[in-house]
Amino acid sequence: MKALELWGGHECTVNRVHQSHYDQTRRSGHEYRLSDLDLFAELGLKALRYPVLWERVAPDDPSRCDWSWTDQRLTHIRALNMRPIVGLLHHGSGPRYTNLLDGDFSRHFAAYARMAAERYPWVDDWTPINEPLTTARFTALYGHWYPHVQTESAFWTALLNQIDATRLAMREIRSINPHARLIQTEDLGRTYASAPVAHQAQFDNARRWMTWDLLCGRVVEGHELFSRLDRFGLKDRLLAIADDPCPPGIVGVNHYLTSDRFLDHRIEAYPPHRRGGNRFMAFADIEAVRVVLPAPGGLEGALEEAWSRYGLPLAVTESHNGCTREEQVRWLREAWEIAGRLRRRGVDLRGVTAWALLGSFDWDSLLTREAGHYEPGAFDVSGSEPRPTALAAEIRRLALRRGRGHPAAEGPGWWRRDIRLEFRPVLRTLETPEPRSEWRAGRGAGRPLLILGATGALGRAFARGCEHRGLTYRLMNRRELTLENETSIVKAIRSSAAWGVVNAAGWVRVDDAQANPEACRAANTIGAVSLARICAEQGLSNVFFSSDLVFDGQQGRPYVETDPPSPINVYGAAKAEAERAILALGLPSLIVRTAAFFSAHDPHNFASQMLRALYAGKIFEVASDVRVSPTYVPDLVDATLDLLIDGESGLRHLANRGVASWAEFAAELAGSVGLPDDLVRPRPASHFGWAAPRPPFTALGTQRGQILPGLDNAIGRYTALIRNADALGAEVGIEHLAFSAIAPT
Repeated sequence: MKALELWGGHECTVNRVHQSHYDQTRRSGHEYRLSDLDLFAELGLKALRYPVLWERVAPDDPSRCDWSWTDQRLTHIRALNMRPIVGLLHHGSGPRYTNLLDGDFSRHFAAYARMAAERYPWVDDWTPINEPLTTARFTALYGHWYPHVQTESAFWTALLNQIDATRLAMREIRSINPHARLIQTEDLGRTYASAPVAHQAQFDNARRWMTWDLLCGRVVEGHELFSRLDRFGLKDRLLAIADDPCPPGIVGVNHYLTSDRFLDHRIEAYPPHRRGGNRFMAFADIEAVRVVLPAPGGLEGALEEAWSRYGLPLAVTESHNGCTREEQVRWLREAWEIAGRLRRRGVDLRGVTAWALLGSFDWDSLLTREAGHYEPGAFDVSGSEPRPTALAAEIRRLALRRGRGHPAAEGPGWWRRDIRLEFRPVLRTLETPEPRSEWRAGRGAGRPLLILGATGALGRAFARGCEHRGLTYRLMNRRELTLENETSIVKAIRSSAAWGVVNAAGWVRVDDAQANPEACRAANTIGAVSLARICAEQGLSNVFFSSDLVFDGQQGRPYVETDPPSPINVYGAAKAEAERAILALGLPSLIVRTAAFFSAHDPHNFASQMLRALYAGKIFEVASDVRVSPTYVPDLVDATLDLLIDGESGLRHLANRGVASWAEFAAELAGSVGLPDDLVRPRPASHFGWAAPRPPFTALGTQRGQILPGLDNAIGRYTALIRNADALGAEVGIEHLAFSAIAPT
């Protein structure tokens, strides 16, 4: 058996919603960057799933094709010694002149496939239509995509049209290249259910095979779904397909953490958006990994079932996890290890595909709108150029089969830990306990991340974030590491065997700094620079936190990374000096400017103080002429950890997207938790008599890619956490549990 290959692919869906086509290749910028292919080749990929999509080549007229873009790309892929696996339709309904319910769809598609094969006769591997069953569900059963139909009859018609299109397309392709191989992809999971919903689970588990069953000519009399399709008048089509099958050369399994489902008749146990049903009964439909005990079969189970059913060569044709960086790495690594185990057990498994190399846009809304939600892949394209992430390093490591992976990604993924059980009463999802001073992720866990600032809100937030993400860490206090003492820094770093350092320590009292400039500078400048230098000498990743207060607030637009600092108070001056010193040394440090923290787990931040006052019926005075970019601490922690794991360096602005005065922010928070905002009293900054002058406008923008969500989104999640904790408090007789957790003790 040949060695297991590592394949790749960028998310290339072109789907239609009403009159709009949504093109992931354009949104990722790959449309305009030939150089992306060089980046892919440098990862060591053997094959690349690549689009030659019908909608892009012949959008308006089947006789007018523009091959210029694909000519250039496929030629370059070939020159880079990668094998293209060409896709002709990826989750689409075709160009505007057809759709999946068109009686001539398969004939038109086959004609296009022939033109593609004539253009590229040297291409051996083809996926004419990606995930026909899934696409039929989204277009003709659920109505998410064009032609927006919601009937079972239309669903089966859309599926059979795609199967006929694939069969006819491969016939045309093989008339040009007799050696052409069909690599047929489909999303594959298993449905579990409570006993009253077993009938639906049985149907789902039969339906999931239909793409491959049809192509293999298996849907004949005696097949568990043959009679059902016969009732829709499709018997003759089924027999015609069975008489002229087109079995795949490779069964391509796409499996995600959402692929395995659990159906539960006890709908009252789940939130409304999880509830659905069929014409017989209502039931909840949720990710099996979130509730099933023991855990669902996952990718390994799906591959074993496919091998047992067909005995055909297999490949994992999409392996991607939209999650935090170390979890993305763990998911790909696990897929690779599963493939190795199955091959040792005799399964003919050819490749594992690192999917969504450039990330993906708006799959959280099933591509029904352009909301701007982006999740990176091996490269982050939110900035001006693709930035390699830790996933890129892992892909290269697997391809070359040498070296150890990033220590942060050692240990089990969340789907292997207790936090996977979203619908069991795991209290830390509502009221997070105090972080431990040291935590290991369990068997296989790697070296720790060193977190400075054990008594500060930010340091403790990083400890919580690491524990939730399964990252080994050590949270250190001033007795263990003193920033002003280089010997202490070196000793702590060496004794911990850390792979990286988060400097969440330092002087945080802005007004007190005015009277204590040397003490502030010792911690925020001298100590921070010493730590960054020592980390560089030891080969450790590290992050230093700066502030929006390095600016004077006179610009009138959000500040970006290239805007020159001009602080107007001691605290801002100390941070600005530290930035300059670290950058001047040319150290591979990450410097994060951020601002205006809010979190449900810190009793001292602005949001906690304001809401506590309003709950007590007290007036809360707040500045109306100071505008900032409030930052939700969990978002800051996750983004920083991702960048640190990626090995990112240099200056970054990390704040939630949005601008608000403190008064506007207070009113929005009050309204979000159902409190009247009439006790929020706007006042000019001069009213407060602050010792340290505040710049009037320090909103943070970025030139390096906005990776934190919008402020409204952050406030919504903050509010949900507060309300959930309140609900739990009412259940157990504790009033305002969330606020008791953040109230002074």
